[in-house]
Amino acid sequence: MTRSRLDSFRAFDAFVRAAEARSFTAAGRQLGVSSSAVGKAVARLEETLGVRLLHRSTRTVTLTPEGAAFLARCRRILDELDAAERELAQSRDAPRGRLRVSMPLAGMLMTPALAGFMAAYPEVELDVDFSDRLVDVVEEGFDAVIRAGEVADSRLMTRVLGTFRLMLVASPAYLESRGTPRAPADLRHHACLHHRFATSGTLERWPFRAGFEDVEALLPRTAVMNTIEPLIAMAECGRGITCLPDFAIRRQLDAGTLVAVLEDAVEHTGTFRILWPASRHVPPKLRVFVDVMADTLFR
Repeated sequence: MTRSRLDSFRAFDAFVRAAEARSFTAAGRQLGVSSSAVGKAVARLEETLGVRLLHRSTRTVTLTPEGAAFLARCRRILDELDAAERELAQSRDAPRGRLRVSMPLAGMLMTPALAGFMAAYPEVELDVDFSDRLVDVVEEGFDAVIRAGEVADSRLMTRVLGTFRLMLVASPAYLESRGTPRAPADLRHHACLHHRFATSGTLERWPFRAGFEDVEALLPRTAVMNTIEPLIAMAECGRGITCLPDFAIRRQLDAGTLVAVLEDAVEHTGTFRILWPASRHVPPKLRVFVDVMADTLFR
């Protein structure tokens, strides 16, 4: 920054303080300079701009119409400078302190990303609440929440972490013994393992394409679980066909212990987002958590 530009910002500050205090003397006390220095700074600013900003009298100073308009702009400029200084100060600080996060129950399958974050930032105390209930981020004091779906809340900032899809899967051993369904209607003769949402108590629908929706009512309820980890284990053990998000079974699909069925009859895409209270200043611990989750969760 050039010296003339720096002097301009100092003059802005002197003008704002004098205008708000209605006194060069009071402004000088705030800045640690003489009233004469404040008056000269404002005079130079007026000369540069070619307009009178303040009316002077022996006791007080008042804004001209041009000064009132310029005061609003100066305040915004100085606020931005102050914010920039705070952000730079925060960037020098190592992320530390307690970080309270809410994640869906399926988030327990995202623990490798959490473990990586903990290893990278050991001074951050991670406090994670696994729940499918719709938490109020601001009122309940969470630093961040991870959720699927759309969110409309002007109090929150958001960042997309990645997409996922639901798919029907079973073990090769199950399909060998019971046969592979060729159409959704064939599922009536198979063991179907369902997920029930813990908060609402409703079954998660299997995402059949248009034209196959009626099959849902015909599916056997061989087993119903309110978390998905047991469904993964039961499917791997050959107990039936289940519907699971792809990110939760990536390892099983790669190893071949689970395989997809009826892929052409299923259609689903979902989005995971991380949300946090809107603020001009994001704490370092939160900033790095958002970055790590975005970089690793679905990679």
